[in-house]
Amino acid sequence: KKLEKKMKKFAWILTFVLALSLVMSACGTPAATEAPVVEEAPAAATEAPAAATEAPVVPAEPFRVAVVMPSAINDLAFSQSMYDALMRIQEEMGGPEAFEVVYSENMFVVDDAAAALRDYASQGFDLVIGHGSQYGTSLQEIAPDFPETSFAWGTTAETFGQPNIFAYEAASQEGGYVNGVLAATLSTSKVIGIVGPIEVGDAKLYVDGFKAGVAAADPAITVNVNYIGSFSDVALASEAASTHISAGADVLTGTAQMVVGAIGKAEEANALWFGTQSNQTELAPSIVVSSQVYHWEVALREMLTLIGEGTLGGQSFKANLANGGEVVEFNADYALPAEAQTLADDTIKGIIDGTITITLP
Repeated sequence: KKLEKKMKKFAWILTFVLALSLVMSACGTPAATEAPVVEEAPAAATEAPAAATEAPVVPAEPFRVAVVMPSAINDLAFSQSMYDALMRIQEEMGGPEAFEVVYSENMFVVDDAAAALRDYASQGFDLVIGHGSQYGTSLQEIAPDFPETSFAWGTTAETFGQPNIFAYEAASQEGGYVNGVLAATLSTSKVIGIVGPIEVGDAKLYVDGFKAGVAAADPAITVNVNYIGSFSDVALASEAASTHISAGADVLTGTAQMVVGAIGKAEEANALWFGTQSNQTELAPSIVVSSQVYHWEVALREMLTLIGEGTLGGQSFKANLANGGEVVEFNADYALPAEAQTLADDTIKGIIDGTITITLP
């Protein structure tokens, strides 16, 4: 009976996601062992999408999603990128009555995160997401104990060959390249600084893509990179940014939730900033030029479709500029010169149509 109930719920999800896909196509839309503290995500905006002609049919029971994240849902970086995507999906599905989302944030201790993931699975959530590459080993151990539950994690393509684990990753070198081209164009000191966390995953891809973009635009520019060895140490990020500025950098970038410290130092020095993962404009509207923003809903919709068809995992997804999983968002309050905007637009187009090839070290 439990399986039958799940399949009915999944069938509704499949129907809705397929209908949404048709509408979008028509519109041309490109850790301690105690139980975790569960935060209920607030209801999404109630305004109905313009394309909908009537309110969606709400199922008897909502599709339930739980996500475990290493930092806060408002970190303007990695964790917020997933939270925002889930809120967009919730709105598309008709609100929390149809698509329930709960989360555990600031789960930087892997043992705590593992306890939370197992607890959510035991509560019967339909999809349990470990949003962080550090959670992979935990999911590999937990997923076999809950064969009727779908799990997902990122950023990676590794599903461990398990039929109920999805994986997702970002081609973050693409937006990094665009940001790098712009950074090279706007730098007057010809010195650029990068504050990296740990040299892995989408962080390394972004840094390498940014460097490639700078080199393509102006190979004479000096790019200094400092990996601080942490995703969350704001103080170390601030220190690294100060070091770059002392070395003459008038443009900075970085990735992960610790960059709030680096952005603060950039703002003090009036150095330009380029962001990634989430839109970081609100942190320093006067210096942020553009941000590569992850739209994980592209991967989430694919997962929901497969779950509705009875496939609970075993596949991986990649967010990029072509499929809308990555979007370069420009700061409207920054007066980007027209020629620089054109260069950025042409670079994005070139990456999408394949006329620009990004060569990474």
